[in-house]
Amino acid sequence: MRKIAIIVAGGTGQRMNSAVAKQFLLLRNKPILFHTLRAFKLADPNTELIVVLPSNQIDYWRTLCDKYPEISIETPHQIISGGETRFHSSKNGIAAIQSEQACMVAIHDGVRPLILPSTINKAFEMAEAKGNSVVSVSSKDSIRLWDANLHAYKSVLRDNVKIIQTPQIFELNSLKEAFNQAYSPLFTDDASVMEANGAIIHLVEGEYTNLKITTPEDLLVAESILEQAK
Repeated sequence: MRKIAIIVAGGTGQRMNSAVAKQFLLLRNKPILFHTLRAFKLADPNTELIVVLPSNQIDYWRTLCDKYPEISIETPHQIISGGETRFHSSKNGIAAIQSEQACMVAIHDGVRPLILPSTINKAFEMAEAKGNSVVSVSSKDSIRLWDANLHAYKSVLRDNVKIIQTPQIFELNSLKEAFNQAYSPLFTDDASVMEANGAIIHLVEGEYTNLKITTPEDLLVAESILEQAK
């Protein structure tokens, strides 16, 4: 089945204390976004890549592609302008796909560069079997949830809690239908959009190393993980 990965990279450098958007910061001397794209090509070289960026970041990304030619050589991709929110950015990426055949679409955070190719393949396999898949991990921490009636935080059984990651993979036509909904602030990720349209979400186990790089500490951890993997 045709596979497409939409890499949504709309971050800024604010929490990184950087003038450069976090997806463009260097990880082992290459932009974070390149590592993310490369993971999908390592999983399956035939996977088509779409990168969704804020319009004011596209020229800078193209300069990085010129500076690091391996980006275009190893991870050829289409560039699409993002929108006001993650919902709108994903919607723009989905709208760019023209296909008459069955197609599975992975939507992934641009700043999750440590996703394992084996996890990507496992997620695609589940999506093809069950219609969708969302990578997740079990909570390591104790959880408490606010109870408005008791005005207190109540404990939650940790085994019942899942931490949601990306990629999140869906069939193209169902994605297009779901993203025709009006935007809601309750859409915290792409799975929540699908769920609001009636989909039953299927979780696939991921890894704790699939972290989302948002702070300088995250970047240090990512460097350490890659060094150990090497």
